[in-house]
Amino acid sequence: DHLIKSFVRTYKLPAIISNCSNNYGPNQFPEKLIPKIIHNILYNKPLPIYGAGKNSREWIHVQDHCEALLKIFNKGKIGESYNVGSNQNIKNINIVKKLLKISKNKSIKLNKKTKIKFVKDRPGHDFRYALNNNKILKKLKWKVRVPLHIGLAQTFDWYINNKAFFKSVSKKLYINRLGLKI
Repeated sequence: DHLIKSFVRTYKLPAIISNCSNNYGPNQFPEKLIPKIIHNILYNKPLPIYGAGKNSREWIHVQDHCEALLKIFNKGKIGESYNVGSNQNIKNINIVKKLLKISKNKSIKLNKKTKIKFVKDRPGHDFRYALNNNKILKKLKWKVRVPLHIGLAQTFDWYINNKAFFKSVSKKLYINRLGLKI
């Protein structure tokens, strides 16, 4: 960020910086929490959660993030930074419970293997991700449009309708956890 701002100041580079909270939505790489849990629900596998599931993340639907980027591009001020967030900070265990509830509403049959499994947390893993998005709300009049419960249900539907997506990505790229000793 400082390097970009120095180029804006020194060379008049027309740059704007954005920082965003955790995105979710269709077509997301399956190593990430939400697609991984959906995959494991659909294929009757354990639902791994780091630690005790108390780590929390601020979630934003990818569509909202894209709309924020367009707003920043069109209305943002050169040299400024904008945080893009939803103010929806939720514990990981609660995200998994919401996805389980969605699966039940869709009459997806779960077997005995498909249950929450707490796994050792990654070394140095942050306990909470969140940001202050007051600037983009006030100065650019941008706001989140996709409520979490609707976005999660739409995301779940996308993965149900695009199961081939999981097969199109090499499991070698996401099946093994990083940060563990081999």
